[in-house]
Amino acid sequence: METNYRVAYHKFWQDIKKREPAEITATRAVSYNEDTGQFSVIFFAQEYIADSKQETVYRKADGHAPDIMDAIIILNYLAYAQPLSEAEPRWVSIKEIPGGMIFYAAFLKTAISPLIKAFGHQAQLLDTVAASLGGQPAPMGSSSVLFQAFPEIPVCVVIWEGDEEVKANATILFDPSIEPMLHSESIIGLGISLANRLNKRAAKERSSR
Repeated sequence: METNYRVAYHKFWQDIKKREPAEITATRAVSYNEDTGQFSVIFFAQEYIADSKQETVYRKADGHAPDIMDAIIILNYLAYAQPLSEAEPRWVSIKEIPGGMIFYAAFLKTAISPLIKAFGHQAQLLDTVAASLGGQPAPMGSSSVLFQAFPEIPVCVVIWEGDEEVKANATILFDPSIEPMLHSESIIGLGISLANRLNKRAAKERSSR
């Protein structure tokens, strides 16, 4: 798996380098420094640097390198930069994303089920931990939060709180405009990455009480 990630990582860097930086900055909310060869990208409310000379990705604030999947998602976002057609905003589940059904069982296991475990009987905790990722409350379920994964890519997490009679549930929703911006595997990875971030913050919040 690590080898496959590395292949994707290097492929996206090559795709980026084949393009003029101005093409990318014209269609994405990113900036580019010609002197350093660096793109500045906002990912979940934090600034990351994608250095095309060194082929590295790191968080600007502290130099922290994200895990390989997050780095691939950031590079995919840059590599797929194209003008987008305007459409009415709406939400779809991963099942409605082209190719999403293929990965649904894995997505349920690695993203949705952990969200249910973390927030299904304490939905208000989602609101508490979401703030550090720039999340804003949304009007769905028992608790829901809207995140900007990238400035053009919203993602919504919805929790339905369970009790003795009703099972808890959760979902991660995407705007269909994500389809031409990220490869289907990167969309899956984006949902998993967000779930992991929220679950880690929930565990930390519980341990501090």
